[in-house]
Amino acid sequence: MSFVWNLPLFMIVGCLFSGALCLLLKGRTACRYSAVLTIGLILADILVLHFTAKTGSFTFSMGEFPAPWGNEIRAGTLECTVLLVFLCVILCSLLAGYRYLLRDVDESKINLYCALLNLASAATCALVFTNDMFTGYVFLEIMTLASCGLMISRETGRTTLASMRYMIMNLLGSGLYLLGITLLYGLTGHLLLVPLQETVSMLAQDPSLHLTLTFSVAMITIGLSVKSGLFPFHFWMPDAYGYATPTTASIMSSVVSKAYIFLLVKIYYRALGPAVMEQIPVRKILFVLGIAGMVFGSISALHTNDINRMIAYSSAAQIGYIYMSLGIGGQLGYRAAIIHLMAHAVTKSLLFLTVPRLSDVSGGSRIFHDLQGSALRDRYAGFCFTACALSMVGIPLFAGFSSKFLIMLAATGNRNPAVSFIVLIALAVSTLVNTLYFIRTVIRIWSRPQENTASSAAVSPASGTGSVRPVYRVADQGPVSLCLYRIPGCILLAGIFMIGLFPSGLAGLLDSGLRMFS
Repeated sequence: MSFVWNLPLFMIVGCLFSGALCLLLKGRTACRYSAVLTIGLILADILVLHFTAKTGSFTFSMGEFPAPWGNEIRAGTLECTVLLVFLCVILCSLLAGYRYLLRDVDESKINLYCALLNLASAATCALVFTNDMFTGYVFLEIMTLASCGLMISRETGRTTLASMRYMIMNLLGSGLYLLGITLLYGLTGHLLLVPLQETVSMLAQDPSLHLTLTFSVAMITIGLSVKSGLFPFHFWMPDAYGYATPTTASIMSSVVSKAYIFLLVKIYYRALGPAVMEQIPVRKILFVLGIAGMVFGSISALHTNDINRMIAYSSAAQIGYIYMSLGIGGQLGYRAAIIHLMAHAVTKSLLFLTVPRLSDVSGGSRIFHDLQGSALRDRYAGFCFTACALSMVGIPLFAGFSSKFLIMLAATGNRNPAVSFIVLIALAVSTLVNTLYFIRTVIRIWSRPQENTASSAAVSPASGTGSVRPVYRVADQGPVSLCLYRIPGCILLAGIFMIGLFPSGLAGLLDSGLRMFS
């Protein structure tokens, strides 16, 4: 057995151990340690990705117990590619949001924040690598508790209320997921994904078991849909993302919700199989809810006046894109869903990390009126926001265009012409609304502010005439602060352009991973 086979387990256990270790460290030391740990996880994942690209996927069994009680970890090019994106987002979020972390979180609790962050990293690795349904449930709960802790660390009334709402919805989702896997275990006697697929394929041929099988899959789907924020379960997103510290908002929107979706992809493709999913009406319901999320999420974003809430509602719309692709089905649909998942992860994280810089140079306000001209006061943040906005709209050369194009290909490759027509209409409508609120925002932040119009205005004591001048709080421009923000920003920008410019290479890697999956 190659040493590389042990790395996925070491990554999970290392994060769990580091969570406890951070409690013994001082706050800033814990942050530095967490950053170094995440870099180590990225290097280990790259090594596993290189190994699986050359030799194929592998399964690592823990302990001496056989199926159905054994616990397995599985690694392939698909898992390693997705995890690489997640880990890069976590690292960039921690570094770029470090200044705001020190501002928003009590200094005595920063080590606790880092401990929770490492637990979230452990859960992310486990949800990507696990080959066992119940282990997935255990780490779903760890992810939920860690996310709530990260959110409430800011200790304001808004974050407390948002974390309570998030906790309730996520515990509901976890309970439904547990009910689903319990029913599936009762039917099949298996929890490992490969034996599950073999047994489910046989059971699907028995009409008397079809209803029970459909119900168990529906419970699993609803549970993970609630946790990831699919319409109409997305109402917790604006407060959860809008009032958290930037690091938390970036990780929750780009990693946490996407890890839940990736677990669902594994269950669909590996535990149930594409053939069985074609027979279950759950896929059609996902298709409808995904389109509804695309439209209603975009409309909600269009009507809000707070830039953070706009981005949060936009997340609900992008989640809809992913679920619509899963509803299309087939290898093309799953591939498009995963690529859009990764494109959204890198783009949305940079948006949540950029908006605080624009707010800082606009008197601390996140209202559109006050943000006018903010890109002129912080040009790097303005450039990052503009690139992300163009990606979200779907402009060529950016990640969003490539992922939407692959969704369109998946739809046109579907055997049902009605599905193709509906997807194309939904893409056109959603893209149009995305253009309205993102391009409107880009124009506003690059437009020169008018005198006497800023809501964060004050009387100028120097003039003595009562003339009104905008008062801006300029962001810290020290060299360390700039490096901690700009280097992660460049990494995320590189990810946006790589997905946008080289989608065929990424699609080939994911196709190879999906073939290994089956």
